Amino acid sequence: MRRYYFISDELNDLSLIERELEGHGMTRPQIHVLSLDDDGLAHHHLNDVAPLFRKDVIRATAVAGIFGFLSAVLVMSFAVFSGATASIGWIPFVMLAFVVMGLITWEGGMWGIQEPNSRFRRFQKALAEGKHILYVDVTAGQRSILMGVIERHPGLENAGSEESPNGLLISAENGVQRFAKWAP
Repeated sequence: MRRYYFISDELNDLSLIERELEGHGMTRPQIHVLSLDDDGLAHHHLNDVAPLFRKDVIRATAVAGIFGFLSAVLVMSFAVFSGATASIGWIPFVMLAFVVMGLITWEGGMWGIQEPNSRFRRFQKALAEGKHILYVDVTAGQRSILMGVIERHPGLENAGSEESPNGLLISAENGVQRFAKWAP
């Protein structure tokens, strides 16, 4: 999947675009609007970006988790090579390794919750100016549909594209939505 970004001043236009894309077979989990105007997004029934994904919590926690794991390995290496386990045993070192790993991972998450998502940092100025960011995750076969819809809306500013990290997540959300419609 590939993610395409567009900048707009108009939530009405974005609402129309979202309906057009859904009318051409795209699903709601593929289409998101990032904005500081949460009330406007709710009023226009736009699919906003979940608060967890607006911040860099997931990436920062994962990176800190790696450093935490390496720190735990360092603690255990010290235990092995110092010979301290002969006198005080393994349990204090194992517990210390878990505590060190947990604290470093937690601290990474706390840092990440204060930072905007690394994929959205480039849009901070536009968001501060009251603009809205539309992003759409599409398969190669859906690209022409997206471009056809976008061409009919000259108020959109193309803001680039990148590989989408959400292919598996979108597939899972689509499956849940299909099941919810089927289930009584």
